[in-house]
Amino acid sequence: MSRPRCPGQDMRYWKPEDVFDVACPRCNTDIEFFKDEPALRCPSCRNEVRNPKIDLGCAKWCAFAAECLGESPDSQQARSLGERLIVKMKETFGSDQPRIDHALAVLEYAERIQQAEGGDPLVVKAAAILHDIGIHEAQRKHSSTAGTWQEIEGPPIARAILQEAGLDEDVIDHICRIVGSHHSAGDIDTLEFHIVWDADHLVNIPELHAEASREELSELVARVCKTGRGRALAQMLFLR
Repeated sequence: MSRPRCPGQDMRYWKPEDVFDVACPRCNTDIEFFKDEPALRCPSCRNEVRNPKIDLGCAKWCAFAAECLGESPDSQQARSLGERLIVKMKETFGSDQPRIDHALAVLEYAERIQQAEGGDPLVVKAAAILHDIGIHEAQRKHSSTAGTWQEIEGPPIARAILQEAGLDEDVIDHICRIVGSHHSAGDIDTLEFHIVWDADHLVNIPELHAEASREELSELVARVCKTGRGRALAQMLFLR
């Protein structure tokens, strides 16, 4: 069950200094932190970097503090599953490094959004890792990587991987619905889908809208983003 969204995460009351850069101690790449993010992976070297200025705020007393900080049993299970699914994703994509990098970037944003918005971390991680898993099969069978074909070919491949991982069928169904709707939005309207949708757009916008003006980007962010944290990340990345 998803936890309720924490009122202490209402960004309307944040100050400019609540979003800041931290240099990776391994490679010195700047990593942009929101004040309530405990740790992020460096986009350059994948080193886990802790937030030196984390503001726990209501986590000092909230019953959901452990889950917010990523240490709940659900989060631990999701982390273990995610590691296994990354291996399967890499095996499926083979030498297609750009596709692997894309999946990992979407996973990174999805984890950030999920920490703020709630939702099932296992479903979010799995769907983020596997959202494009049908792209090679789409190319092979239809000579196209269009989203329509990805949404058809992805779910059966994702289902086989998830069944091998031993997940419950209802969880598998949810993840496969996300994989089968990640371009069109289909008929799914769950929080977990919204998170993966936003994460995918955060990675795709710089490539697909490289020539867009600030005004066009502002309209795009307002139109496509489905979560508060996804919208905030998009504004920081593209409109600051």
